[in-house]
This record gives sequence, C-alpha cells and structure tokens, in this order.
Amino acid sequence: MRARYSAFGAGEADFLHSSLHPEHRHDHDQAATRRWVKNAQWLGLEIIRVEAGGSEDTEGTVEFTATYKERGLVKPHHEISRFSRVDGQWYYVDGELVKPATEQRQRPKVGRNEPCPCGSGRKYKKCCGR
Repeated sequence: MRARYSAFGAGEADFLHSSLHPEHRHDHDQAATRRWVKNAQWLGLEIIRVEAGGSEDTEGTVEFTATYKERGLVKPHHEISRFSRVDGQWYYVDGELVKPATEQRQRPKVGRNEPCPCGSGRKYKKCCGR
C-alpha cells in the first residue's frame, strides 16, 4: 500500500501498473493514471484499518485516506483496497471508494425573510444571508 502511494507521489505510473494483480491489468487505463499522477500533488497518507496481509497471509485489506491537491483543490481519496499475494509478491486487486458521511444540519434552516440569527434585527436575506 505504501509503495503504491509513494509511486503516486514520485510519478511512477509504470510501477502502479506492474503492482496491479495480473488478472486486472487488461482494463487498466495507463494514460488516465499517468495524467492523475502528473497533475496531482500528493499531500499525505493515513492508514485507517488493516485486515490480514501478514507474512503468512495470501490476501489483505487496507482502508486508507490519501490526500492530494489537484487544480488548486485539496481532495481526500478514501478507499478500501484489496491486495493479494502471488508467488511471494503483493498485488493490488481492487478498491471500493468510501462515501463521505452525510452531514446533518445542527440548527433549523433560516428562511430568507426570517430575522437573522446574528441578532442584528434585519432580515436574514439582507444580513448574513447575502
């Protein structure tokens, strides 16, 4: 996992392709990977959870968040990845993106014509709602 993240940071698109499981390379878009590697600035990797993947295992799962900057925007990439060991070598099999949690409003929504919650006495649309 860390080697693949480092490859993204170092622009090693060929390593990213060779570290894919051999059965999953046929539909890998190398050009898109090269563009992503070239256009993104990788800022950090946080390993959230690891299941199996030890020296005696043949499969493993890693949940991680990789943060990167692309076109001036900082973006998180939260994924649960599956890895498989073939002939002593670990390969990336596939990954599932983790959807962000739905945020719920803590306070009721303020209507445009209601008094502004800041206490100014003006309508919300003429005060903080601009």
